[in-house]
Amino acid sequence: MLNSKRRQVFALAWGVGFVSFVSSWFTTNVRSARTVIAKRPRPTGRRPDRAANFSTATNVCYPDGRRQTVGGTMRFTKMHGAGNDYVYVNCFEERLPGDVAQLARDVSDRHRGIGGDGLILIRPSERADARMQMFNADGSEAEMCGNGVRCVARYVYDHGIARKPELTIETGAGLLTLQLDVDGGKVSQVTVNMGQPILAHDQIPTTLEGDPPVGVPLDVAGRTLEVTCVSMGNPHCVTFVDEITDEQVLGLGPLVERHPAFPRRVNAEFVRVDARDEVTMRVWERGSGETQACGTGACAVAVAGVLNDLTQRRILAHLPGGDLTLEWSEAGDVFMTGPAVEVFTGDWPLP
Repeated sequence: MLNSKRRQVFALAWGVGFVSFVSSWFTTNVRSARTVIAKRPRPTGRRPDRAANFSTATNVCYPDGRRQTVGGTMRFTKMHGAGNDYVYVNCFEERLPGDVAQLARDVSDRHRGIGGDGLILIRPSERADARMQMFNADGSEAEMCGNGVRCVARYVYDHGIARKPELTIETGAGLLTLQLDVDGGKVSQVTVNMGQPILAHDQIPTTLEGDPPVGVPLDVAGRTLEVTCVSMGNPHCVTFVDEITDEQVLGLGPLVERHPAFPRRVNAEFVRVDARDEVTMRVWERGSGETQACGTGACAVAVAGVLNDLTQRRILAHLPGGDLTLEWSEAGDVFMTGPAVEVFTGDWPLP
């Protein structure tokens, strides 16, 4: 009985001592961790909320507001226009790894990356409010993206790079002017003057005859398609059909993209005309596969519809990801209106 009581007393004393040790250790280390966090240098860029991003990286700040993360992370924003989604990086503030094409492939991967139709960089410009540089999901660089440039305009406005209702954005297809619809201090939709379509076959470019080629035959996998070719700064091959099928988009689309008639490859649109002012369409995009929407493709469809006398100059285009309004003006410019949505922001680990 006496031994049992002694064991109980010993166990109680041991337990009290262990609790005291753990409490002392925890207090000392938490204070140390707080001190490290408090002493971490805060970024001096144009966005003060970046100070809340406590990664394991070392932040190096530059007088122009850009931040280089050494062995750490790169801030990105996921955005989409009618479901056409890209990963956007603000190069006014962020530094990039050396191999941007590989970065585009990595972040676009929908299983192992962020997921998207490609990568769009928002860069400083000497001629415009910002410059847009875009890469497809396969890492190839493209001239333009109509849905992407609307999202660039929203980012530029909402994030304070240029707070103006009319913006100019430099692209690989030239300077574009964009009108912003602002609601509650945020951009809701954007109208882009996409400029005039390129109709000369050698500038599209394509080996098909005609300036532009309208309703010309294209042999693909034993089938003959009647196609109309247009460039909106990037090449498009439009096929009007009675009904749009997976066999056309997923089967013929990749074959049209890499057809020898298109030396720089091509975007392939399959279109059903619902009315003189309304179409339904799907797109196999060069370098990305089928996407939820393609802004330049919708513009090309608007032009092709008029050239084939199938639609009027102003149409509503239904795409899997949403609707776009297009107008090919009598003066020759094509205007596109549609949404631009910011989805989320995060940090991508850098090597």
